Amino acid sequence: MTLLLIIITALLAYLLGSIPFGIVMARLFGLGNLRQIGSGNIGATNVLRTGNKVAAFLTLLGDSGKGALAVILARALLGEQLAGIAGLFAMLGHLYPVFLRFKGGKGVATFLGTLLALSLPVGLLACGTWLLVAVITRYSSLSALIAALLAPIYTAFFYHLHGALLVLILTGLIFYKHRDNIARLKAGTETKIGQKG
Repeated sequence: MTLLLIIITALLAYLLGSIPFGIVMARLFGLGNLRQIGSGNIGATNVLRTGNKVAAFLTLLGDSGKGALAVILARALLGEQLAGIAGLFAMLGHLYPVFLRFKGGKGVATFLGTLLALSLPVGLLACGTWLLVAVITRYSSLSALIAALLAPIYTAFFYHLHGALLVLILTGLIFYKHRDNIARLKAGTETKIGQKG
């Protein structure tokens, strides 16, 4: 594994992760400027606040799919080690996309898609955790935070320890991007799933 190969993999995965599917869907469906709707985020939860469930679902598929695709292609072409690197940089692409002046989303769907491709059991457990917390609390952010917190543990048990270190980095990114949500959760002012406010 040469340094050049690592750099090329990281760059291509970053560019793939930079595709802002929320912005794309908002334009395709005529939903207006997503940055001026709800939380201003480019992810599926904010697209859902427009009332268009199809656009939100397609955004979810796109954002999760780009993380999964980066991992799957890197693994098939270059091996397991570069699969993890591809997943990390696809995530960074979503968080800091070159196409949006490095102002991206919060990475939850891309995070879950990456986990599903790295290890299906890990991904399913993380998705199940997100869904369970979302059903109980109706807070997308809290669901993401708990799923991200448990993901390294799932990874250590069902994938391997090196993968757990990678997922721990992804978890750190999720928490960093959700720092405003954490403050609102503490204050009791966080918006619930489906709310337009």
